[in-house]
Amino acid sequence: MAYWKHDSAIVDEGAQLGEATKVWHFAHVSPGAKIGARCALGQGVYVGNDVSIGDNVRIQNNVSVYDAVTLEDDVFCGPSMVFTNVYNPRAAVARKNEYRRTLVRQGATLGANCTIVCGHTIGRYAFVGAGAVVQKDVPDFALMVGVPARRIGWMSRYGERLELPASGAGVASCPHTGDRYQLNGDICTLTFEGTLS
Repeated sequence: MAYWKHDSAIVDEGAQLGEATKVWHFAHVSPGAKIGARCALGQGVYVGNDVSIGDNVRIQNNVSVYDAVTLEDDVFCGPSMVFTNVYNPRAAVARKNEYRRTLVRQGATLGANCTIVCGHTIGRYAFVGAGAVVQKDVPDFALMVGVPARRIGWMSRYGERLELPASGAGVASCPHTGDRYQLNGDICTLTFEGTLS
């Protein structure tokens, strides 16, 4: 069995879903969607045609992944978080040729009810807090909160806050994995990779 879907879910012919992916109640996957292995699409999830989703992605209930969105491996989309793909929508103006692409890099977390304004990149293992509104690119490992979202710190691959300032210089370790991180200005770099389990 390549994937599993609930009887109430719709997976349109032509959609590509990887091994052991699960599609739950009332979800809808469009025919052009590409979804990797071991993903979970919660109740009421919608996936558009021009969407690419990597392996081991978790999309919680009531999330719509619209055209022009790419989610890399291990991304977490919290309940009812929002993607957009048109910057300045009007009901009376067709703008399907103006979609702005959104890229969510490996391991990023998008908290419940946050909004990602289209045309931006969310960095590797970044953490967008619940209810935040992201209006610009987010660096790797950044912890973003508020409206509009602002960086207040840095998160480890394991998903815990690092003891680093929001910007400047410093080094920190993750006690769970042994990862080591170095902050230079507004760039946080993983300098030693331990075991993520």
